[in-house]
Amino acid sequence: MTHTETHQAISAVWRIEQAKLVASLARMLRDIGVAEELAQDALVAALERWPQTGIPDNPGAWLMATAKRRAIDRLRHRKLADAKHAEIGYISDLDQDSVVDELEARLDDDIGDDLLKLVFTACHPILSAEARVALTLRLIGGLSTGEIARAFFVPESTVAQRIVRAKRTLADADVPYEVPRGDELAKRLASVIEVIYLIFNEGYSATAGEDWIRPQLADEAVRLGRILAGLAPNEADVHGLVALMEIQASRFAARVGPNGEPVLLLDQNRARWDHLLIRRGLAALTRAEALGPRGTYTLQAAIAACHARAPTADQTDWGRIAGLYAELGRIAPSPVVELNRAVAVGMAEGPAAGLAVVEPLATEPALASSHLLPGVRADLLMKLGRLAEAKLDFERAAALTRNLRERQLLLERAATCANGIAV
Repeated sequence: MTHTETHQAISAVWRIEQAKLVASLARMLRDIGVAEELAQDALVAALERWPQTGIPDNPGAWLMATAKRRAIDRLRHRKLADAKHAEIGYISDLDQDSVVDELEARLDDDIGDDLLKLVFTACHPILSAEARVALTLRLIGGLSTGEIARAFFVPESTVAQRIVRAKRTLADADVPYEVPRGDELAKRLASVIEVIYLIFNEGYSATAGEDWIRPQLADEAVRLGRILAGLAPNEADVHGLVALMEIQASRFAARVGPNGEPVLLLDQNRARWDHLLIRRGLAALTRAEALGPRGTYTLQAAIAACHARAPTADQTDWGRIAGLYAELGRIAPSPVVELNRAVAVGMAEGPAAGLAVVEPLATEPALASSHLLPGVRADLLMKLGRLAEAKLDFERAAALTRNLRERQLLLERAATCANGIAV
């Protein structure tokens, strides 16, 4: 394996293992900032050693063992807490692995899911809503500050400052590393739901990189959502979130072609959709709708269900989808929701009607740096036969996206317009 290939492999392993490392270290150290720092130290050690020794058979375990040894050293040398120092003072001659095992056993509790504890800790009310989401996406999702900035349409420096301040605030307040109970659980639930949703979205449609989708990230979000539904069984939007994620995740096998290229919804082979996930998602949607008024996630799940229930793309009830987006826009107004409604209107009533919804969005600051607006506009213009305009918008969208697969798709559609082919 070449040096470049090794570094690519390390990057892939890191994407998968980072959250687990931080969560385990945070349970030991009770300090999220220090936990992330030590996880990064383990990554640096891998970058230094693996190009010479080769990638271990179990790279995740190697990273975990390295990080935990560093955590033990931190506990010894810096005496982060008097209680922890007292625990380890008499065992300096013991094997490092047994030290780790003993500390883990003492620090464990009845919830038993480190990642979920990490989400709730990062979503503590002491932080602003924006800081909670940014910190959790960084720690759980493994997103860079740039990726998070794109998700929120804010400068990268703003996100970096939020994350640094959030970790400092949690450390200074000595926030417990736990899943809360009772009223405290309810206080943090909305923020946790939003975080899990954004993590899933990053897995479903990656903001950057060479991959169109990141299934491991989406799978982790679905897993966390299911656990959350077990903790809050009477919360409608929790089940709505699970329904949305499971229905969307059912399409993964059909969303990419044999070479990893994107396959758009209307072109997907629906026989490749995971119908078990669809059934689970529809059941969760039924439960969400029975528990109370439809919130934002339940409405989005209802939209996804329209696609899931249609045997073919031509049988999709686009009129109902447009109506659901209008309902969503009334309770959670957003330029992105309106843009999605434009797509549905264009499918239900024709591209001219869709374009009439899109045009007023051209002045929306939140969409100024997003590829979504020119991409949707280009598609509608293409269907209207206005190919020169469509080509320019496809190229504009390609320049704005940071996902290489999506850029390639948009440039291919621009080339189709240049060749005089309307779809």
